[in-house]
This record gives sequence, C-alpha cells and structure tokens, in this order.
Amino acid sequence: MFTGLVEEIGTLLEIRRSGSGMKLTIAARFELKPGDSVAVNGVCLTVARLAQSSFIVDAVPETVQRSTLSQLRVNDGVHLERALRADGRFGGHFVQGHVDGIGEILRLQRRPPGWWLTVRLPVEMVPYVVEKGSIALDGVSLTVAGINDNDLSVALVPYTAEKTLFIGKKSRDKVNVELDLIAKYVHRLLRGRPFDDSRLSEWGFL
Repeated sequence: MFTGLVEEIGTLLEIRRSGSGMKLTIAARFELKPGDSVAVNGVCLTVARLAQSSFIVDAVPETVQRSTLSQLRVNDGVHLERALRADGRFGGHFVQGHVDGIGEILRLQRRPPGWWLTVRLPVEMVPYVVEKGSIALDGVSLTVAGINDNDLSVALVPYTAEKTLFIGKKSRDKVNVELDLIAKYVHRLLRGRPFDDSRLSEWGFL
C-alpha cells in the first residue's frame, strides 16, 4: 500500500526486455532491500536485486500492458515511493500501485501560484471519478478539481509541481491512472442495485 506522495525522482539506467516483460534498473538514493515493494510511476513492483546506488525490478507482461512502463526510455525520470510503513504518517490517499488504465495529457496551464493539468481518461473510468475525490496519476495522489465528460482536471500546488515530473509533460503524453479504491468498491457494490434509505438501513447506517 502507498500514499501517493512521491519520495524521490529516480533515473532509469537500463531496460532489458524479456518477451513481453521488462527488467528495469533504476537509480535511487533511498534505502531498499530485496523483496521490498516500490511504486514506479504508480506501478507497484518488487525489488529483485540491489546494485550500486540502484535497484532492479521485473515487470510481467500484464503490468507492462496496463501501464506506461513500455514507453520509458533510458535516462527518463520516474516517480518513486516506498510502501507505507505500519507506523508511518498517512498524507495522501490509499494507493495500491495497481494501475487501472492510461490517461492522455491534454494540456498543462499555468495558474499562479500553481498549475492546472487536464487529462483525458478512458471513458470506462468516468463513473469512478467525482469532483473533490482522489485519484493517482503516475503514482501521485491528487484531488479531482473537475470532470467534464471524460476530461479530468487537477490543480498542482507549487510543492507538487516542484517534487514531480508533471511540469515537463507535453500534450499527448501518457500517464498511469489509478482510481480511488473506495470508489471502485462502492461502484461494484451498487452496480445494478437501487440505492435509497432502505439500503443504508440494511447496512446499519440508519
């Protein structure tokens, strides 16, 4: 489990392809050990091996297919976050590192003191997105500022802009999208079922 708060910008040192899978070597300063979970641009991967000032992870074909990992190139920067410790502070929202799909950046606008980022989502994601709700883009926990059809907008405060790679993004660049975990559970629970006060009473809320 992650929080969507980027700890470090890592650098991709090497890419090795094996069939439809990938082995990535990433430079990082923070401490890791084999078996640790780490989110790379929002994708939960397991540290297979450590090298000098870097770590190596494997991405299986399913992970590569569902994310933007296949678009990475050597020397690219990546958002990194270690898994949440049980005694750690929780500052973002529950992020699993299980990417639901890929969004496309439409525009990045300067809105002092921060920025306004608009991303087009796959249409099937829209029912899970609500204004002021949470969403993770490339592993970064963000608050939905607006949703218009399948165009999602988020505001980047100066701190987030400085600590992430969003400012370097261009129109048509792709980002990993993870929907809010609670929204997914609620949507599945209510799918095809009427919702009224009797349902709340049945569940013990009234």
